[in-house]
Amino acid sequence: MNPPEICPQCGADVPSNARACPECGSDEDTGWSEEARLGQLGIPSEEFDYDEFVREEFGGESPSPRPHGITFLWWLVAIILLVAFLSFWVL
Repeated sequence: MNPPEICPQCGADVPSNARACPECGSDEDTGWSEEARLGQLGIPSEEFDYDEFVREEFGGESPSPRPHGITFLWWLVAIILLVAFLSFWVL
């Protein structure tokens, strides 16, 4: 495998024929391998449990459902506004 142009570990320029980074010493075994490159992307591994992450970040409780009757209130407000608007134009 050819070395990268820029070291994925320290960001130094790597010569095209180098076997290791001249700055930090990374090589195929320590930092140029596919596994090391994928680790730097921040992509979760296959063992990552999204549901557990959400529970830890946001607490174990699920969000409360919308209160009952709120739709009735909005319908009532809409009808009152409609009646007021129509009465303004009719009178």
